[in-house]
Amino acid sequence: MIPIPITFSQIRFLLAVADEGSTAAAARRLNISQPSISLAISRAERELGFPLFVRRPGLGMAPTTQGARKLQELRTAYLQMSQVFASGDGSATLAGELSLGFMTTLGPRYLPGLVRSFQDRHPGLRVKLHEGDLSSLSNWLEIGRIEAAIVYDFALPSDLDILPLRETKPYGVVWPGHPLADRDSITIPELLDDPLILINLPGSRDFFLSLLQGHGARARIALETESVEFLRSAVASQLGVGLLATDISHDITYDGNRVVRLPLAGLTPPHRIALARNPNFAETEVARAFRRLCTEEFTPPDATGTAPQP
Repeated sequence: MIPIPITFSQIRFLLAVADEGSTAAAARRLNISQPSISLAISRAERELGFPLFVRRPGLGMAPTTQGARKLQELRTAYLQMSQVFASGDGSATLAGELSLGFMTTLGPRYLPGLVRSFQDRHPGLRVKLHEGDLSSLSNWLEIGRIEAAIVYDFALPSDLDILPLRETKPYGVVWPGHPLADRDSITIPELLDDPLILINLPGSRDFFLSLLQGHGARARIALETESVEFLRSAVASQLGVGLLATDISHDITYDGNRVVRLPLAGLTPPHRIALARNPNFAETEVARAFRRLCTEEFTPPDATGTAPQP
């Protein structure tokens, strides 16, 4: 049997540097000394015969081309070994940690309930959450920083495995007293008689702009924001109208005002909420259990059109 030249802990150190971008940040995350991190890197690079990271003065560290491939292999091995030791008594009880990403616009609506259900079902599990936009989440899936991500399926890399969970249609947002507020539905051109407040996140922004383009509409953009709740509060203050896809079950904004949600008439492509993962990494039992939970919790809307709580 070929001896393993670095320890399980040292592999964890290497992966932390890849995730955090510097030895100092990795040391803070793991609560160990920075020299221990540097020693693990030096030992691994000596054994492998090539550098894992390139040192960039003032910018931290980034994996080399060879290093990125090797770190991907080490991450897969680390996840598999973590699962082996997660339940040392041989029981069927799952234990360990799930690194889960989620889109900023989806997090408040869905993640707390999913995490609560997951931990109720598997009390020995920990969930580490990583919040980001579509671009960040795609990158984290590519390098293995996260095992899965709750995302919208618009403009995702084609090499990801995508499990569709639920369709959610975009809708218009206006303030009470707006000329359209009492309508049963509206068209996008009607909505855009007023300036638009636009979600400005990678992926989300492109989706809404493509939606406008598909209806032959052009918007006067009043404000751009990364926050769903800022958009709703700005609409309630009559700074403009909005477009959203996030399903929010109430009309009260953070500042105590109200908004009105209006279905869009005509053909509007639905957003699909999905669970994404990188097939280049072996799926752990923990990640597989979370996937099963998602398929159960994200059930279709009932006959009344009301979406069940996830």
